[in-house]
Amino acid sequence: MVQRILHRPITATLIAIALGFGVAAALLAAAGYDPGASFAALFEGVFSKPKYVSNTIIKAAPIILTGISVAFAFKTGLFNIGAEGQYIAGAVCAVLVGAKLDLPMPLQIPLVVIAGVAGGALIGAITGALKARFGIHEVITSIMLNWTMLYLNNFVVQSAAYHRPTSTSSIPVNASSFTTILPAWKTSDAGLETLRQVPWLYDFLVKTDVNIAFLVAVLVAVGAWFVLFRSKLGYELRAVGFSRDAAEFAGMPVGRNTLIAMAIAGAIPGLAGALMVTGVEPHSISTLAGFENYGFNGFSVALIAGSSPIGCIFAGLLFGGMIYGGQSVQMAVGAPTDIINIMIGTIVFFVALARVVPLVADLLERRAQKRGARHA
Repeated sequence: MVQRILHRPITATLIAIALGFGVAAALLAAAGYDPGASFAALFEGVFSKPKYVSNTIIKAAPIILTGISVAFAFKTGLFNIGAEGQYIAGAVCAVLVGAKLDLPMPLQIPLVVIAGVAGGALIGAITGALKARFGIHEVITSIMLNWTMLYLNNFVVQSAAYHRPTSTSSIPVNASSFTTILPAWKTSDAGLETLRQVPWLYDFLVKTDVNIAFLVAVLVAVGAWFVLFRSKLGYELRAVGFSRDAAEFAGMPVGRNTLIAMAIAGAIPGLAGALMVTGVEPHSISTLAGFENYGFNGFSVALIAGSSPIGCIFAGLLFGGMIYGGQSVQMAVGAPTDIINIMIGTIVFFVALARVVPLVADLLERRAQKRGARHA
């Protein structure tokens, strides 16, 4: 029974999470902080009010999408460390289109979102094309393109056409681009009067920028799973990932599949960037001194999820909760928010050692067999 439980992939993940909390507790205690009070503050900062739950979902949505991107690439044998740059490309392209076009909302939103998806897909496709044509490893090109997109972002922000005077930000996208849930109605007199009759819904909707990004992320996770495991294209993409030579011998277009896989993997963070611009105030991009870490956190999410697109939903929610709830730890007990980063890093470290858990299960099984043989 124990051996069967230990062989399940989710067991290693749960053990890694528990060990992450254990290491964080030890560090808090060593620094003179109460671990119990700190963790209580963390969970209260996520679950105690509807607006906290809403903000956690908002934080989690882009990380889920970048996690799905990394997981999709993993399944096709590619290492997409460029999700950060693809996310930035999506945000930049959304601003380029959304700040200048002001069409009716049914036309504006799809155009802005498609622009973001296309921006991310283009960056992913460049990486895939260089891999397929010249054999340049995707890690090298992804890292270089991350920095290229950061400086492109800053160039657009400072350009005469998009710079917002007396700020370090671009002009925002037009209101017809907003993907916030009921943005106009919930702040109108009729909306406020209706929502005040349902306090939790008022807290959830009015006091946050809750938007459609999380719902889209769930649909993308299901779609990525379907493409990978229930479609001919997904079979070919995974076949290339398992064995490039065998796939080529079987007549599969290896170069084309590599390009397609990276384009899809790039499109998903591009979608995340577009939805953050359209869904969250101030609906613009800002000058970046460093990366915002949406893509790099997505890498950790994919690792915790075992490269499962569906698992990225839950891993992303865990990350979103720790990142948002971590602010409450500092406010409640004075502990630095860096303890959350340590906890995340520890969880990722132990997940990387997940293969140890099945080995322990095999060891226990062999011992049980030996004891059974001696008694026999």
